[in-house]
Amino acid sequence: MLNAPPNGLNTPENSASTLSNAVGAGGLGEAFDVIVVGAGAAGLYSALCLPSHYRVAVLSKEKISRSASKWAQGGLAAVVTPDDSTSLHVDDTLRAGAGLCDRDAVEFLVTEAAAAVSSLVDLGVAFDRDQGNLAVTLEAAHSRRRVVHAADITGRAIVTVLLERVLERSNILVFDQALALDVILDKEGHCSGVVCCRENTVSRLGASAVILGTGGGGQVFAKTTNPALSTGDGVAIAHRSGATLRDLEFIQFHPTALMHPGAPHFLISEAVRGEGAHLVDHNGCRFAFDYHPKGELAPRDVVSRAVFNHLRNFAQAGTPQDCVWLDLRPIPQERLHYRFPNILDFCQKHGLDPENSPIPVAPAAHYWMGGIASDRHNQTSIPGLYAVGETASTGVHGANRLASNSLLECIVFGAQFQRLTLSPRSAPEAITPPQTPHIPQEQWTGDKNILEAIAQKLPQQVWEGAGISRNAQTLDQTLAQVKTWQNTFDELHLTQYISQLQRQGGAIAAASSLVRRWSDTRNLLAIARLILTSAQNRTESRGGHYREDYPESDHQWQTHTWIQGDHWWTAPTSAFSTIPTCSNNRF
Repeated sequence: MLNAPPNGLNTPENSASTLSNAVGAGGLGEAFDVIVVGAGAAGLYSALCLPSHYRVAVLSKEKISRSASKWAQGGLAAVVTPDDSTSLHVDDTLRAGAGLCDRDAVEFLVTEAAAAVSSLVDLGVAFDRDQGNLAVTLEAAHSRRRVVHAADITGRAIVTVLLERVLERSNILVFDQALALDVILDKEGHCSGVVCCRENTVSRLGASAVILGTGGGGQVFAKTTNPALSTGDGVAIAHRSGATLRDLEFIQFHPTALMHPGAPHFLISEAVRGEGAHLVDHNGCRFAFDYHPKGELAPRDVVSRAVFNHLRNFAQAGTPQDCVWLDLRPIPQERLHYRFPNILDFCQKHGLDPENSPIPVAPAAHYWMGGIASDRHNQTSIPGLYAVGETASTGVHGANRLASNSLLECIVFGAQFQRLTLSPRSAPEAITPPQTPHIPQEQWTGDKNILEAIAQKLPQQVWEGAGISRNAQTLDQTLAQVKTWQNTFDELHLTQYISQLQRQGGAIAAASSLVRRWSDTRNLLAIARLILTSAQNRTESRGGHYREDYPESDHQWQTHTWIQGDHWWTAPTSAFSTIPTCSNNRF
């Protein structure tokens, strides 16, 4: 059973690590037993669950109060009521996953779900209550009301408490605005640390284990519910290190993101529809039932495609519309205020009145089902490198994630680090940082302009080429453009300059904002190519991957797509079995 993270604060003298004297800067001049990259629910909970005698560093590329997890509104799916059962939750998850879930992984997730919720309660998370019991709500594709929540700010409620607990631990050091660039591999191919940039200094930080919990990559799409920090860092870093990845073509597009001039693509939680809100077009028609018997409560991929196709029908008829409408008025007003205060407040701040008028919504990229292949203990194909949360591919989501299983996955799999045993490793070889070369200012300006141009054009290109509805022509064209941009990026003076510093360490002469733009663009280009190539290779439609030119599912494609380096192949191997390395290259 999953237990709450240990509360004892032990000193790191008993550490299994033999690391010492790692090259460091900007407050990161020490060696650690474990480095956690990412400070959302996955990273913070994993840090809390690590044995307390390990010395742990948590790296956040943003200020520590920001993370994608804080944007999560819905909640955690768990069997906590008498009319529900683990078998129903398993069946719902498998059905949503469109044939690509690993049953063992799903059963493990669902069996541990109630204990995961109890662990968060013990840590201090205040979930909503109904007559003393945990309150539950219904979300799409669930057969029972089983989503535990804290109003409509569940992610924020969880991350706030986790951060408070992390900051209480004497064995955990948190570093914000610390940009992880790559992981370090020793001569045996084991992960032995992280290359990090903080306060304009590149450092090589030694550790016996590195945990990647950096979230998703929604910023590769022009329309996304993800925050600006979601640039696919963990997947890109793992790919560069030679780790095995899986199922990167499967992107979940949330059907109801706010589409209002001057407002971000703010997520309007699926729980709103679970409580009774209706999707309507500009004529007031509840069109979702034309596409699926469950209407607004069909699986997310079905509802997103329904909206996409409905809007396309209007365009083809000569009456283009850029959104549909979500009508919250069927929800009793008292219930609306109780369950969705954050949504109401956000809409009202942007001049919308959900209590009296429907609000404009359309699909946006929301969640990445694929990721770094990892097993039940979060181990990747590289010894010493672990992945957790949206960054990982554990097998629980298949081709389409069931609503509110994502925060749950962070907690259930993060808890497995309670049993992490470290192997002693030597620190990376200490290298005297070279003298920073002088770079003419006009050279930085030219590189900055190129980076800004790529960063502006790339998301729109990927949205059009690999968004909700894909085909061979748009995939090919977009991939060719991404490769052109990649070549341009590789030739930048800044790319060559930072690549040298990654090997040697030292101060960076460029502005920190430029280094951040460089790193984000580097990772976005990498994951764009991975998504496009995976989508190009899968010649069928399944879950979050829809091909107009192959609109049906093909039983021969009821298999996973695996990636390592430049090799793509298919294999049905379970995530809880040995993670394969490149072989039987199919593509």
